[in-house]
Amino acid sequence: MRVLHVFKTYLPDTHGGIEQVIRQMCGATRTLGISNRILTLSEYPDPEFIEVEGIPVQRVRQDANVASTGLSRAAFGAFARAARDSDVIHYHFPWPFMDVLQLAVRPGKPYVVSYHSDIVKQRYLLQLYRPLQRHFLSRASRIIVATEPYRRSSLELRGLEARTEVIPYGLDEASYPQASASCLELWRQRLGPRFLLFVGVLRYYKGLHLLLEALAGLDQPVAIVGDGPERAALEAQARSLGLRHCHFLGRLPEEDVAALYTLAETFVFPSHLRSEAFGMALLEAAMYGKPMISCDIGSGMSEINRHELTGLDVAPTAAALREALQRLWQAPAERERFGVAARAHFAQHFQADQLGRRLVAVYRQIAPEAVREVIGQPDEASR
Repeated sequence: MRVLHVFKTYLPDTHGGIEQVIRQMCGATRTLGISNRILTLSEYPDPEFIEVEGIPVQRVRQDANVASTGLSRAAFGAFARAARDSDVIHYHFPWPFMDVLQLAVRPGKPYVVSYHSDIVKQRYLLQLYRPLQRHFLSRASRIIVATEPYRRSSLELRGLEARTEVIPYGLDEASYPQASASCLELWRQRLGPRFLLFVGVLRYYKGLHLLLEALAGLDQPVAIVGDGPERAALEAQARSLGLRHCHFLGRLPEEDVAALYTLAETFVFPSHLRSEAFGMALLEAAMYGKPMISCDIGSGMSEINRHELTGLDVAPTAAALREALQRLWQAPAERERFGVAARAHFAQHFQADQLGRRLVAVYRQIAPEAVREVIGQPDEASR
């Protein structure tokens, strides 16, 4: 069965949470007979056709970006051709331009929508976009949400319960590199024996301004991995607060990120708005067995970081974050207990093979003709 994933950005151009979700989905379903390909936009699509970890990726030129929405004239023809050679289209929401692609091209293929988050920042434009959004979502064969709390609390999904399914994201641990001894030693020397870690794109909803405010006067080292539109403002804030051990490391190679996850004492993920619907970096921290501090905003983060079990899930305020930081900094036994529980929680609920089996079941339900055409051997997904 052939599945076309459609999203506004993808590896190697960008390294966000949704890109990681798509990567894990493709890897988990490939072993179950799914042939995945990805259509995305790029400011520099040269070459246009590449492979990322064996998955074909077509990058068409982005002409403009308006309110975080990439636009492309070339995408219409590229999408029409790619959809023609697919059995199922898997859209990744939010990206209003893909609603336009579906409406304009009308490919006649069943489609799935991974609903990664509500639209939060562009709430005024949402009033104009909502009729198209509703049209798009109401015609999806299935809407996939990562957690039940987010599905239940999203106003945009009300009335769509019959076609909405909760499928938790998962990670394949084998897809992450092992940090070498020399890499680990390099970061030990640079950051010292104790440090906090954040990993993610530096966007408005990540709550890093709250974390920096919470760290003022605590003298707890923090490593901030990632880049993004908020970096300059955050660096200026750190200087104004006199944070002497705040390390903005930018985007790093995967081995270095693995080393930092391995060495970090506590993982901090202070996202404070519902644009953060799940938190793939938080899930990575659980995979590495790290105690976690996150914010309770009614999203999927609370499904990964269970308060007082795997870490502390606190109010999205600088004061609450500060209290949590101080508590764990002084409690090695508690950090150890939370880290062990985080690893166990990941192993039980967030494995990539679980994600793959459930996705394949959805694809086969909505495109049964494609199943009969391509499957001439035992059904691996049901073994």
